[in-house]
Amino acid sequence: MDIGTISLILMLALIVLLAIGMPLGLASASLAVLVLVMKFEPALLTNPFSFGDGILTGRPGTGPLYILAQKIYGLLTDYVLISVPLFIFMASLLERSGIAKDMYSSLNVWLSRTRGGIAIVTSIMAVIMAAMSGIIGGEVVLLGLIALPQMLRLGYSQNLAIGVICASGSLGTMIPPSIVLIIYGLITETSIKALFTASFIPGFMLASMIITYIIVRTQLHPEDAPLPEEDPNDPPRAEKRLLFMAFMSIVVAGFSTFLFLRAAFFELSGSNAASDGDPARLGTAAHMPWLAGITIVALLLIYFVFGKERAKIGWDMGKGLVAPMVVIGVVMGSIYGGITGITEAAGMGAAAVLIIAILRGEGSFALVWESLMRTLRSTGTIIWVTIGAASLAGAYTIAGGPQYVADLIVGKDLPTMGVILTMMLILLFMGAFMDWVGIVLLIIPVFLPIVLRLPIEEIGFIGQLEPQHVAIWFGVVFCMNMQVSFLSPPFGPAAFYLKSVAPPHISLTDIFRGFLPFIGIQILALSVLLIWPNIISLLL
Repeated sequence: MDIGTISLILMLALIVLLAIGMPLGLASASLAVLVLVMKFEPALLTNPFSFGDGILTGRPGTGPLYILAQKIYGLLTDYVLISVPLFIFMASLLERSGIAKDMYSSLNVWLSRTRGGIAIVTSIMAVIMAAMSGIIGGEVVLLGLIALPQMLRLGYSQNLAIGVICASGSLGTMIPPSIVLIIYGLITETSIKALFTASFIPGFMLASMIITYIIVRTQLHPEDAPLPEEDPNDPPRAEKRLLFMAFMSIVVAGFSTFLFLRAAFFELSGSNAASDGDPARLGTAAHMPWLAGITIVALLLIYFVFGKERAKIGWDMGKGLVAPMVVIGVVMGSIYGGITGITEAAGMGAAAVLIIAILRGEGSFALVWESLMRTLRSTGTIIWVTIGAASLAGAYTIAGGPQYVADLIVGKDLPTMGVILTMMLILLFMGAFMDWVGIVLLIIPVFLPIVLRLPIEEIGFIGQLEPQHVAIWFGVVFCMNMQVSFLSPPFGPAAFYLKSVAPPHISLTDIFRGFLPFIGIQILALSVLLIWPNIISLLL
């Protein structure tokens, strides 16, 4: 059977199976077998008793089925894949401990008298949580439990509250350590560290767009975000700024002292000398005077400018932010400091959250058990979808599908950006109906080779990508697409996550209505990536 007919049957069958509610993993695996049968042994469809007579079933342990099994085995035994359950475990611990609640309270202290402050706090909290774990569903649920009741109680617009929670809660797709980027890197054999680095600016650009929208909207429509009643115990705004600066001085002093001790350890232990000319970043004798100077300046500010009393009050107001800073420092510092890889950093982050929970008096067998069960369920879902979707993607590749699709798209004589925009529309459409795991495993192996064949000088309108950055750029663009998919009706998962914890009077229709402005913001951010592609290479 020709590949064009197989592609049409595959597309229709996938839509039908998903429409009747078959799990994506099972549907994909079943269709993988069907694709191989149609391509290599179609006689099985008309005469099942001919099993064993063709290229597919004649010699067990060889042929297309063997190649497919090897592909799936290689994917599932990749060491980096272990980071996925570790990040999920870390997110589960954060969700069930009081770390996130204390972080929200501390952020709220600083922005309580700002118009739209609770919404801004929610977005900042989502960014911090995304930088800790990279899990989307847990963030939306946690923000729905903590921030939604607070915003509704203060009279915030329901649409604004819903949109902020779901749009900000899905930032884990873009901001490292993103599990979407990890899976993309595994499938395409792209450097995950480079993907993380490239997604920093686009991720924080999107977060900044959301916060800017909140500020502008609440200034134009003050009724959407009424200011809370003034607390007589709340310090004046000028004093609050000084308290925040005193708190940050304490944080800087502590962090620079840690780096100084780290550099001293590396020098005294001879670790830098044994590193073959590649010493630890910010960990050499040349860095020690600078680190010591920063610590001294911070201490002078605390004692002689802000004062010990103000520093103590500032610390009490902001100490809820310290634990998240430590976790982010452990995870991202381990990766970018050259200490560990992605997987080890995930394990260190999970251990750091667990230790912090124990030190806070929240560590218990129940906490660990519930987090492990959540990790098992989430990881199981991802693994089964991975097996099924990888099977289908592999079968379609063996059958010649990617080459057929590439010839089909490129053969239309579309300009380079026309080809890319066509891919974006397909990804946006698929994202409205399918989970991101299935999309990255099914669509990316087909699309990425096409993108790599396009004239690089015609990608984008401002600046030009380097050849080695094309796969990285497309990965970041894909993740921005998945941002939109988390909010896209009719199956935007963020809506269902929020509905599970929202008050009964908030319907799914209300939730999707609140999404609309934020979908526009996400599409605007996606447009920036398409117009100015080398924004991803600013930090590479």
